[in-house]
Amino acid sequence: MKQKYKTIILLILTSMTVIGGYFFLRYAYKVTDTTPFTQEIVLIILGTVATILITALLLNQQTAVDIKKEQNIKFLDLKTKTYEELIQKIENITISMEVTDRDLVNLQFLTHRLAIFSSPQVLKEYHNFLESLNYVAHDRKISVQDSIIISESLANLTTQIRADLLGEADFLGDYSQNEIKKLILKNSSESMELSREIA
Repeated sequence: MKQKYKTIILLILTSMTVIGGYFFLRYAYKVTDTTPFTQEIVLIILGTVATILITALLLNQQTAVDIKKEQNIKFLDLKTKTYEELIQKIENITISMEVTDRDLVNLQFLTHRLAIFSSPQVLKEYHNFLESLNYVAHDRKISVQDSIIISESLANLTTQIRADLLGEADFLGDYSQNEIKKLILKNSSESMELSREIA
């Protein structure tokens, strides 16, 4: 809000300088008809003041854009770290083949952190993931078959996380969101097939 008032004040000052300068210039030209050198000095002073005010206005706008850009970068960084932490937590649960009380507490806190900045699509898919996890781990144990269900649910979640982080930039290529989702699900099922064959 302060930035807006600053910009308005600079615009008013610039307008006053230009309007006041115009009338002063007309007056100065009439008064200094006989001395052209004085007219040139008046023009130089008026031009300098107008240039200073316009430059201040432009720098003010540039500073506001830079601050907003920096905030967006920090926000994206926070999102990325939280999403990475979530996937790491799910990986640890799946590898350990059990869900401990500590895991549940960690997931609760991650849920609250996601609620702060995740897109509605991520929150919805995260809810679906928690339902899947709750279904397969009701006895606190995770079997190989359970890990397949978790992996499929996680693939859907990562599709939404990707869309949330990359946004429109993700669709600049030849792939739509549906095609990207199919690729992620295909990779997930292939990796699960590989683990089944090795086991």
